[in-house]
Amino acid sequence: MKRTFDLFLAALVSICLLLPVMLVAILVRLTSKGPVLYWSDRVGRNNTIFKMPKFRSMQIGTPAVATHLLNNPDAYLTPIGSFLRKSSLDELPQLLSIIKGDMSFVGPRPALFNQHDLIELRTRSGVHKLLPGLTGWAQVNGRDELPIPAKVKLDVDYLQRQSLWFDIRILWLTFVKVLHRDGVSH
Repeated sequence: MKRTFDLFLAALVSICLLLPVMLVAILVRLTSKGPVLYWSDRVGRNNTIFKMPKFRSMQIGTPAVATHLLNNPDAYLTPIGSFLRKSSLDELPQLLSIIKGDMSFVGPRPALFNQHDLIELRTRSGVHKLLPGLTGWAQVNGRDELPIPAKVKLDVDYLQRQSLWFDIRILWLTFVKVLHRDGVSH
């Protein structure tokens, strides 16, 4: 049921957002050197690595670490990078990962390949068995501001409570948070 829901919603959203996606792609290309998409190595279900696309919001050569670990994250942003991140428009290409089956709309956000502490805690808690999501319970409860143990606690809560209705609730809360730009630090 979840996979069918993901495919239906991804097709619907892709059609509705085709023009904005094309516009963002053009803006990324016009405002900075390099490719439009950044392919990030992420940890998926059962700790397998997959390539997750995002609109590139950082300059070419930015270290592949979580943004909060950079000394001065703003120094690495492209001219429209801050806007893309705060509006979450940089996440739109992840619809490709949902269609491919590497991600779901709702689940724990995929860890970077080098976030060993997060990966280890999720594995110990059984969260690694879930398909990662475009959004998740942790995202609507703090996003960038949460320490890793708190994120994993919320991921475990999602694991135990997951259902179609809970996913719809999380999607709604995500929509509201994106509109208000809640929980975005970079």
